[in-house]
Amino acid sequence: MLEFTRRGALLSALAFVGARLRAQGAELDQALSLPDFEALARNHISHGAWERIQGGAADELTVRWNREAYDHIRLRPRVLVDVSKLDTRINLFGQELPFPILLAPTGAQGFVYPDGDLAVARGAGAARATLVISSSASLRVEEVARAATGPVWFQLYVQKDRGFTRDLVQRAEGAGCRALCVTVDSPTQGARNREERARAELPERPLPNLNGKDYLDPTLRWKDIDWLRSFAKTPVLLKGILNPDDAAIAVKAGVAGIVVSNHGGRNLDTVPATISALPLVVAKVAGRIPVIVDGGVRRGTDVLKALALGATAVGIGRPYLYGLGVGGGEGVTRVVEILRREFEMAMMLTGRPTIASIDRSVIWEL
Repeated sequence: MLEFTRRGALLSALAFVGARLRAQGAELDQALSLPDFEALARNHISHGAWERIQGGAADELTVRWNREAYDHIRLRPRVLVDVSKLDTRINLFGQELPFPILLAPTGAQGFVYPDGDLAVARGAGAARATLVISSSASLRVEEVARAATGPVWFQLYVQKDRGFTRDLVQRAEGAGCRALCVTVDSPTQGARNREERARAELPERPLPNLNGKDYLDPTLRWKDIDWLRSFAKTPVLLKGILNPDDAAIAVKAGVAGIVVSNHGGRNLDTVPATISALPLVVAKVAGRIPVIVDGGVRRGTDVLKALALGATAVGIGRPYLYGLGVGGGEGVTRVVEILRREFEMAMMLTGRPTIASIDRSVIWEL
């Protein structure tokens, strides 16, 4: 009798899991765009985690501007161009990427989906997208990198404990991370009111890549970037550049690249949208190093606009978390595939068959 009871419980559990997977698959098929995933994700992600993901700094004006700025940029198409063969490949630091879309670093993935960090790594690999592993991951960088089937980079905070920071860099490089994205826009956190209100709803989580909660260093200066470059064996990028004057200094400092970013609008509110800051940074850099931009990308046309304004690639953050919430790693893959396909359609419809053919003439300027 006991054996039958156990068997019945097991069959019930398997039936429940099967039904859940079928429902998940149906939703993945139903989602045709990144905004679709955002709408669906709200039903799958807890309120506390949703506020953590969606929240920005203060009145969240920059969060809104990141998106709205793309909407105000119009495209200038060309017709009767042979676009039967597209080439979306780019080269970054000796690495050939099949398309110019990266998965930007995001924390709290475990709040969105069980084993979220590992699911993201698997989903990125399945989509052939480069993943930038976050210092705020709930797992050691080595564990996340081990789960990845595609290329990975590492997002780094230069922490107060420089010895810990050096060890972390060496761990990340040893784990196979091919570049370091150093966050330089966070001497402190912003006024994240929305996130603070929901903080009590979220459990404590481990942060094995951070040395305590007080890890941000307000004394960080350019000399510390020199120190980091003195022993880093992989390319060092600076993430969080908005001011073109800082971009000029970064080039002189010998960094390998720049990520134009406003931390997803989560630090200093009322700074401009990243796509608005991008052309000024690109002008200062003058082609000497690659420039990546993140923040607000939701459509393939956004990718096209960013490249037209001088970006080498774009990063997405919140959108793949929506995919993670809806369908785990498979949802992450689906989000990237949708954005990639939309980008390819935008290239064809504007008469741009190659990355090299995408320039400022794609933008409708009056």
